Amino acid sequence: MNARRPLIPAVATTVVTALALASLSACSGSAAAGNTDKFDVVASFYPMAFLAERIGGGHVNVTTLTQPGQEPHDLEISARQTAQLQESDAVLYLKNLQPSVDDAVAQSEVKTKIDAASLTTLEEHGNEVGGHAAAHDGSHDEEAAGKDPHIWLDPVRYAEVAEGVGKAFEKADPDHAADYRRNTAALVGKLAALDTAFKDGLADTKSKVFITTHAAFGYLAERYGLTEEAINGLDPESEPSAGRVRELEKMAEADGVTTVFYETLVSDRTAKTVAEDAGLKTDVLDPVEGITSTSRGKDYISVMKANLKALQTALGSE
Repeated sequence: MNARRPLIPAVATTVVTALALASLSACSGSAAAGNTDKFDVVASFYPMAFLAERIGGGHVNVTTLTQPGQEPHDLEISARQTAQLQESDAVLYLKNLQPSVDDAVAQSEVKTKIDAASLTTLEEHGNEVGGHAAAHDGSHDEEAAGKDPHIWLDPVRYAEVAEGVGKAFEKADPDHAADYRRNTAALVGKLAALDTAFKDGLADTKSKVFITTHAAFGYLAERYGLTEEAINGLDPESEPSAGRVRELEKMAEADGVTTVFYETLVSDRTAKTVAEDAGLKTDVLDPVEGITSTSRGKDYISVMKANLKALQTALGSE
């Protein structure tokens, strides 16, 4: 009799394990990318998800690795997300923005890997970008430049990425190629209209210089003849040196800067400190890395239009 007693917990353990696995399978089926009858795409963060959804339309199921309100640069991909990635038909990401995503993609067997950074050109940016930067003699406190991943904040570069994503979708899912082509053309048209709005809206301003906490807007500054002066560099969490803060205060007075911009997903403490010391205002300039309840808009296009209005106000649009 005693020899049989272990069988009861063993059977119970087997049953519990089976139920747990079934439950896990059911849960992952509702959220994982690879368990639908659509073209399943894993997107690394919001700007990539926006492209996938707009281009894919009703033919795609998009899963985003970075949750709303989460700072993309800080993402550490989980085991569950790695499993989602493995089960997907395609992954759309931006190499060198999120190291943990890069590693997971490199190790995955996903057939279609779309690196947005390979679909346009990247430049090296420090914490000062634009025409104003070229006028300096190089003696200022400048962070070493690095490849700037924030290509989606330039509507022209973002449109180039959209075209590349559309072609990749067409190749990977040829049954719906015509729809992907049509959706891509529509999105590129909206981005062209956004580019025109920025070009016209920022053509005549009293100042061409704006201050941000994070060097995310270099491509936008270059596109529209502005200069971005970032308190921090490409890393949004880095702390500025005292020399950099003093330089910004002098520059703000010389160039008629009125506003220090901060982001929605990063603390505004540094921006408010610099603004208070220099007698400036603060406002939001959204890098559109994620849409939250505090975002000034419901999608990429509307948030970018809000950014345009904020820039026009700060720069004294005429």
